[in-house]
Amino acid sequence: MNHSAYQNKDYFLNQLNYIDENIKELTQLYLSSTPIQDRLKHFFNLYVLEVEDLLKINQKNHHISFFPKVLIGTKVTVLYDEDDETEDYVICYPEQSDPDTGCISFLSPVGRQLLFKNNGEKISLRIPTGVLSVTIKEISFVGHLLDQEIKTKEA
Repeated sequence: MNHSAYQNKDYFLNQLNYIDENIKELTQLYLSSTPIQDRLKHFFNLYVLEVEDLLKINQKNHHISFFPKVLIGTKVTVLYDEDDETEDYVICYPEQSDPDTGCISFLSPVGRQLLFKNNGEKISLRIPTGVLSVTIKEISFVGHLLDQEIKTKEA
């Protein structure tokens, strides 16, 4: 396993700082990109609680090896139930979004619907052309790859 994958606890601690430092801008993005009927009252508080819970469960471990839920920095493999095809999505921050490479913002319509979902969970994914029945097949950590992409773009 890549050494940087062992830094995933730090990645999630940094997420908590990122949300705290950028809460106004993130809230504005969330409100402007989320239909009223889909908004969660305490969206960012819920997210912070999920990350804190993940860190608490893994406090005695050197790194987090199992991701039961989709969070920022995870790759989620979804199975389209109707045609038995899979697709990978990397859930990222808005500024890291690149749909052509499968990197989607956690605030995007699909990213929001995948966030907090559990491994093995079946959901109805709403897309512009209708609703797709999908199953969350796998969740893994790839945040270290997102960090490398940002450093590469800055160089």
